[in-house]
Amino acid sequence: MEEKRKDKRLPITMTLEISSLFKQDNILLSNLDAPITVFNVSKGGLGFSSANDLPLGFYFNACLTIGTNDAKLYCVVKIIRKEPGEGNEFTYGCELVGIAPVLAYIFDDYEKALSK
Repeated sequence: MEEKRKDKRLPITMTLEISSLFKQDNILLSNLDAPITVFNVSKGGLGFSSANDLPLGFYFNACLTIGTNDAKLYCVVKIIRKEPGEGNEFTYGCELVGIAPVLAYIFDDYEKALSK
């Protein structure tokens, strides 16, 4: 299959918990306590898996710790793709929303650290 992503996905292992989801038309889903496992990240998005069935088109706030210098990236993430995963899990594809282009160095530094 031809790769269509514009940014290279980098492997990462990170565990987060989604406590609430929101949508632009003032819909809020709260008290979710949905643990997720992030397995890759790029300048434009991230992939994660979860046993929770999360809706497409919703957003959540995240704090990602990326790289050897533990750079923290606070961002808004939009769920854009969902597929059945292994067992009872789902695999999700997400877009990072509103990230300043100047923060691209965090991903570049992480990619360089992986290639060493």
